[in-house]
Amino acid sequence: MASLSERYPDNAAGDFYVDRTCIDCDACRRIAPAVFAEADDHAYVHRQPQTREDRHHALQALVCCPTGSIGSQGGDRPASVLGDFPLPVEGPVFYCGFASPKSYGGSSYFVQHPGGNWLIDSPKFLPRLVRRFEEMGGIATIFLTHSDDVADARLYAERFGSKRIIHRDELHAQPDSEIVLDGERHGELAADFLAIPTPGHTQGHCVLLYAGRFLFTGDHLAWSRHQRRLTAHRDYCWYSWPRQVESMARLAEHSFEWVLPGHGQRVHLPREQMRRQMTDLVARMRDQTE
Repeated sequence: MASLSERYPDNAAGDFYVDRTCIDCDACRRIAPAVFAEADDHAYVHRQPQTREDRHHALQALVCCPTGSIGSQGGDRPASVLGDFPLPVEGPVFYCGFASPKSYGGSSYFVQHPGGNWLIDSPKFLPRLVRRFEEMGGIATIFLTHSDDVADARLYAERFGSKRIIHRDELHAQPDSEIVLDGERHGELAADFLAIPTPGHTQGHCVLLYAGRFLFTGDHLAWSRHQRRLTAHRDYCWYSWPRQVESMARLAEHSFEWVLPGHGQRVHLPREQMRRQMTDLVARMRDQTE
């Protein structure tokens, strides 16, 4: 729970605030960008909610903060927004919320599919979220992009009898996973689901393309809300930046409309605009290696 005595001084005056336990995971900025902004190493309230909708989003961010770093002095009932999750993205795709500190606040997603529902990376294992997944048809498959973002995947797999998919080079994070990917060739896992290995951020990092439109990118690719363009984070590349550049170049050969990252902002663009963004990003990344 956030502590008023640890409130950052750069928070705007008013009910909502962020305290010094913040790990700067970006979850609050994704959920309530009108309220929360980014300082050098933490989030803060740059503007108190101005509308009922803003306040609702701020409460969603409060209950989803992985470290409980957001507080409110108002008379709000945070429990009133718990039933909102998972939040719709588009069609059968949902944002889970409730990011886990085990995955540094990384986002996870849920896909309803007639052949069985999918979870991409893992949120916290919470009874309320488990009930919602039950109501939505359960979880048949859990795709894990890489070792950083597995969080409570094992608990979800045990609860729903799910099959977990992870690359062999990330297997140390979920050693009892049911399906293990090898090598760097992309492969169809099931109808509408294509796994694309993208080594770089970690050695066995993979992304998942759903229905040729939705790309779940883990920590490989995101949208910069400040620069208004696709980006990759060299400062957080744990394995090999040259390999990540190569992976990005191969990924640019695929067509998609949505980038749904573990960390950073998601974005929806027309295919041709997304393709240009990818081409420009690869060029910038190559410049950074010279």
